[in-house]
Amino acid sequence: MGKSSDYKVMYRWLFFFTVICLLFTCRVHADENNPILIISSYNPDTRNTTQNISEFMEEYKKQGGNSPVVIENMNCKSLPEAPLWKERMRKLLNKYQGENSPNLIVILGQEGWASYLSQDDSIIRDIPILCGMVSRNAVLLPDSNINVAEWTPESVNVEDLKNKRRNLAGFVYNYDIKANIELVRKLYPSTKHFALITDNSYGGISLQALVKKEIGKIKGIDFIPLDGRKNDIYNIIEEIKQLPPQSIILLGTWRVDVNDGYYVGNATYTMMLANPKVPAFSLTSIGLGHWAIGGCIPQYRSIGKDLARQALHLLKEHPEKLDTETIPNLYTFDAKKLKERHISTKELPPHSVFINTEVGLFVQYKFEILLLVAIVLLLFLIMVLYFYLRTSKLKNKLLILIDKQKEDEIELRKAKDKAEESDRLKSAFLANMSHEIRTPLNAIVGFSNLLTMAEDEEERNEYINIISSNNELLLQLINDILDVAKIEAGTLEFIDSEIDINALLSDIEQSSRLKAPEGVQISFVEKMPYCIIMSDKNRLAQV
Repeated sequence: MGKSSDYKVMYRWLFFFTVICLLFTCRVHADENNPILIISSYNPDTRNTTQNISEFMEEYKKQGGNSPVVIENMNCKSLPEAPLWKERMRKLLNKYQGENSPNLIVILGQEGWASYLSQDDSIIRDIPILCGMVSRNAVLLPDSNINVAEWTPESVNVEDLKNKRRNLAGFVYNYDIKANIELVRKLYPSTKHFALITDNSYGGISLQALVKKEIGKIKGIDFIPLDGRKNDIYNIIEEIKQLPPQSIILLGTWRVDVNDGYYVGNATYTMMLANPKVPAFSLTSIGLGHWAIGGCIPQYRSIGKDLARQALHLLKEHPEKLDTETIPNLYTFDAKKLKERHISTKELPPHSVFINTEVGLFVQYKFEILLLVAIVLLLFLIMVLYFYLRTSKLKNKLLILIDKQKEDEIELRKAKDKAEESDRLKSAFLANMSHEIRTPLNAIVGFSNLLTMAEDEEERNEYINIISSNNELLLQLINDILDVAKIEAGTLEFIDSEIDINALLSDIEQSSRLKAPEGVQISFVEKMPYCIIMSDKNRLAQV
């Protein structure tokens, strides 16, 4: 029995432990799958809404967020349907309860934000709320279908609602009406009338309530609403024309008029032409760049990534106190309008920024100037390349001419040396020929004289032979001179014939004896009785 009892106790503890584990597992699973609910005031296809949601999703996943994200759209349009927005928000909040309750709610847009702030305390739960694309000022929505054209709500500050709704966080714009009024009164001290242009939207009525509240604190200033809830654009233009002297126009919002007609940016151009002498200042950046002189304006920017990081911080850290972060304002002015109105920049607040500033010629036509410079540089490079190639070509030709000239100079020098050598050889030849000619002439003259005195027939024949040989020698010398001329003219010819070498050498012996100095004996000894060759006798004798 004891053993059975122990088993029962063990089974009970095991069953209890299993149930606890299952409950814990279910709780963790539920926490992991509880969504982040994004409530969009407008259709998510709207550009700003799409950008912020996309950036939120991207940054949330990038930072390690794993909860599913659900997007609900309130599809808020013009202000006449404002009483319906509160009920739409209530239904959305009731839709996500129990196990489907979100870990966090992100509200984008003024209409959704006002719809949440207008809920009864019984609907509000302890779920953290992040807001974006909203302003610090708001108006609470009415409960019944009132005539919104006659609706005069009071402007409330979100900070004043934190005591009831401690779970508010996110990023808000702060339309600093006081700073803009002070700016206007500094630049135009005599101003008595402030005309505010707002449209038929929640943003228009909330801004109108805020401006009316702030102007009501200042004595001696008249507030003139140019209200799109009651007028179309044509009525607004007529009211602008009839503004009293010492008036200032404050540009708030203009997107839709009383007829639910939506307008694009050119609507403010039409309004501007109605009374261009009245100075205009912008509270929301509308009209800045063509109509408004300037203003203290929020620095509008995308807040999707910031909301994602703040959402992760809230889900991980669970801070006890939540705060909304105000996006800072910036004094922004149109430089052209300041110049037209003769307003000095010294009168403006410090750290102001300017648009439509007069830029230098280079900045204004930067692309055109850079393109022109590039074209000029390209043409210059082409010209440099052309002249380089042309110079290189001329240089090569000049080098060829110089080389040819050097070769010609060498050839001329050679020809000169050859001519000089030829002249020298001619001179030497003629000098030698004159000596050679005298030898046979002397022999001819001498033996001719001896011939006249010789009585012996044999002696006379010997003298005659000598004279004949010297005649031939003299003739040969004359032929040699003529041959030199033929060589220079290129007409020298060779005539071959049979030549007796012994006879030729014997003739040379006889002519050489006459030229031989005293004491020198010249003799020819015949070694071969018969020696005949084929050659030119005259050329052979010239050797």
